[in-house]
Parts: sequence; C-alpha cells; structure tokens
Amino acid sequence: MKPIKAHVVLGLGAVILAALAISLWLPNDSATGLMVRLRGRTQIGDALAPTAAFVIMAVSGLMLLFERSDQTLEGMGRSTGFLAVLVILFAVSLLLMRWTGPLAVTIAGFLGDVGHSYRELRATFPWKHLGFATGGTFMVASLISLVEGRFTAKAVLVGALTVLGLILVFDLPFSDLLLPPNGDV
Repeated sequence: MKPIKAHVVLGLGAVILAALAISLWLPNDSATGLMVRLRGRTQIGDALAPTAAFVIMAVSGLMLLFERSDQTLEGMGRSTGFLAVLVILFAVSLLLMRWTGPLAVTIAGFLGDVGHSYRELRATFPWKHLGFATGGTFMVASLISLVEGRFTAKAVLVGALTVLGLILVFDLPFSDLLLPPNGDV
C-alpha cells in the first residue's frame, strides 16, 4: 500500500473544514448574509469576512491536494514544530489585538487624559486602531521573520503597511464597521 502523503491529508482537511464552515456554520451563526442593504446603503454582512477566509482556505487546500511532495506522515516532526510556532505567534497576535486598546486607555486614564472606558472609545480614533495595528503588525512581521529565519525592520514595515492597507479598505469606507477586536469588547 502506498504511504499517505502529508500534503494530501492537510489539503483534504482544509477543504472539508472550509466546506462545512461555509455550508453549515456560517448560515446558522450569521444574522445577515454576505451583503446587507439597509436604508438604501449597502453594508458588509456578518458572513462576508468569514466566508472570504474559508474560500481562501478551500482554495489553499485544493492547491495542496495537487502539490507534488514526497513527505509522508512519518516525517512530520519539523512540520509539527513549525505549526506549534505558528499557533504561538497567532495567539500572541490575538492577545495584542485584544488588550492593547484597553491597556492604552487605562494608562491614559491614569495620566488624566481620558475620562471614559475603552468600551465608550472603541469606535473613535486613535483608540479603535491600536489593537488592530499592534496585533496585525506583529502577526505579519513575525510570520515574515519566521519564514525568512531572521527578524528585520523591513518585516515590521511590511506588517505596518499591510495593516494600514486593511484599515484603508475596511475601516474608512464603512462608518459602522468596527475592526477586530472592537466588535467583541
């Protein structure tokens, strides 16, 4: 019997997970569809961002299914270690996203500059961008550094410019959209 290829298992898992999420989870968890028309304005629906992410995941899984590789499931030690580092980097990024804004408001409150809670300020500049910018920049820069095998200022610059681009695309055109994690705080 031929050994099972690692990329086939990963690709198949990604495609199945994405298909289940798009067909079962998102329709049952989202209050709106991909786009919503309210009072003559078109707005992003609750399901748009996760649907886009799962479509990218499915396409990536399909690409893995057709990749040529000799790595079988027996030689997965390095891959598992790499995956563990990725999980840690994403966890740190999400912690930075979640807590940078509230921590900055708390510090500013001690200095007497802010008389409100983060919840009241989460939709105002600059507070609404602090966590997204810090966590997003860390995420992109750390992933670049991991792949390149070294930390560079260029990686941080690319991370910051990527976050700035996301803010310009998603935050500026939609006045009622809160960047992560502000919708959950």
